[in-house]
Order: sequence, then structure tokens, then C-alpha cells
Amino acid sequence: MKEELLVTFKSDLSRYSLEQLRYISEEGVWSIGQMYDHLLLVAHEYLDSVELCETSAAEGELAKSKFGEELFRNGGFPPVKIRLPDEMNEPPNNTDSQEKLISRMDALIERMARQESKVEEIAPNRKVQHGGFGWLNSKEWYELVGMHFRHHLRQKSELEGRCRHERNNPQP
Repeated sequence: MKEELLVTFKSDLSRYSLEQLRYISEEGVWSIGQMYDHLLLVAHEYLDSVELCETSAAEGELAKSKFGEELFRNGGFPPVKIRLPDEMNEPPNNTDSQEKLISRMDALIERMARQESKVEEIAPNRKVQHGGFGWLNSKEWYELVGMHFRHHLRQKSELEGRCRHERNNPQP
């Protein structure tokens, strides 16, 4: 399931021109390219945590936060925009080309495939703490990648709409 979603995101990249990838419709709104950069960076952070679970000394009944419990109970993020604190909200990179983003997606898909079988081998009581979700095991960190991509589907659709609108209604 997660891999199919990532492949869909990757194949969608071929539909965008460089101008569309980098188009910022208004201040505070990301471009499509920035959204992809964010997704890729966060996915690799989550996968780094999968690997950290392998050697984690943190074991036992370490719990998720209330939000983390709700997130996993619901199988994903709530359908709302989430704004991180300013110190964690640096705008993502907006310079990658279509080819670069496709290459980065390929690398992520390959890493996901390599880690999928490892996740089952890591003891579920070995955990790494997430700043908002509490203590997660390797399987939960791995699942978080797909949850995060699904969470951004609505944003992706909105950004694509903004690009289409601008192309059909250029400003003088």
C-alpha cells in the first residue's frame, strides 16, 4: 500500500513543468516542489528512526502521546492543516528539478523496500521518541511514512489546482 502511494506520487511528477513545480501562489503557501521536498525529508527522518529502533536501549512500556494514540487508532492524520512551530517550519527547498525529485523518490522507494522486512525483525518494545507522537516502535515509524504521504494528498490537489488556475488566468 505505501509503496503504491509513493509510486503514484513519483509518476505524478512527470506531469509538472519546472514552472509548475516551483510556482508559489502566495506567501506562506508551498510550491508542489516544496511539498515533495518536505515529504522526502520527513520520510527519511522516519526511516532513520526505524533504524534507530534496532539499537535503541529504550525498551518497555514507553507510551505514545495522546495525539500519537489517536493518530494510530485512526490510521492517519486528521484532515486539517498542521502548522509546526516557527523554529521547525523552515520553508522546504524549491530548487529541485523534476528529474532530481524523481531520483529522490526512487531512492525513497528503494529504502522503503529494504526496510520493510527489517521492520518485522526488530523487537516491538524497542522504541524511539517522536516529538509529537511519543514513543514509537519500528513498525509504527515505518507506517508513519505512508500516513504522512496520505496526509499531503489534499495539499497536493490544492497546489495542482492553484497551478491550473494561474495558467488559465495569468495576471497582467
